[in-house]
Amino acid sequence: QVQLVESGGGLVQAGESLRLSCAASGTIFSIFVMGWYRQAPGKQRELVAAMTNSGNTNYADSVKGRFTISRDNTKNTVSLQMNKLKPEDTAIYYCNAHVKPRSNTLKNLEVWGQGTLVTVSS
Repeated sequence: QVQLVESGGGLVQAGESLRLSCAASGTIFSIFVMGWYRQAPGKQRELVAAMTNSGNTNYADSVKGRFTISRDNTKNTVSLQMNKLKPEDTAIYYCNAHVKPRSNTLKNLEVWGQGTLVTVSS
């Protein structure tokens, strides 16, 4: 079993910064993709940023230039540095990972964290 534990959410004012962190634990052989999604009230969950274990990244257009994703493959952690936050960034942020539990596992498991709330006031 694999668990993702997030930390770092909170209340900030527009223009300020926050850093989210996520740590994976459990039976893990490798993690292909780690990333962050968010869900604002009344909206669908959307990808914010993701990174493969080889360092390829993908960002939502709305956060490009403001958010930076990083990960430590040796520690199975991923972080999201969020700068110049806007009120529209307000959402619950979820950590996501595609995990291969064992070397002989044929299909990766998709795992979600419990979510951490980010609130940006204007």
